[in-house]
Amino acid sequence: MITPAAIVSTAAIAALGILCVVLLITVWRVVVGPSLPDRILALDMLTGIAIGFIAVVAVRTGFSLYIDIAIALGLVGFLATVAFARFVLSRGTVGDAGSGTRRRGK
Repeated sequence: MITPAAIVSTAAIAALGILCVVLLITVWRVVVGPSLPDRILALDMLTGIAIGFIAVVAVRTGFSLYIDIAIALGLVGFLATVAFARFVLSRGTVGDAGSGTRRRGK
């Protein structure tokens, strides 16, 4: 008979494998991304993947403090995404190559 602990352990190993594959694909998008918004979105995704890793480790170890760390990382990741979005908006239109020095009115 399969125990619940064996199911959780197998699911955690599968989740870690999937997260590793997604991490590699996302890092590739950060490096190769064709535009700045693609890279920003990939960095935001890396934050989500890191939260996933922390959650899986929390489930495997049973140490609940990791959940608090994941929540804090989510908040920091959200603030970083907002800051990057403001940076992109301050540069002007994304597709406009000549608007690097132009700022929008306040």
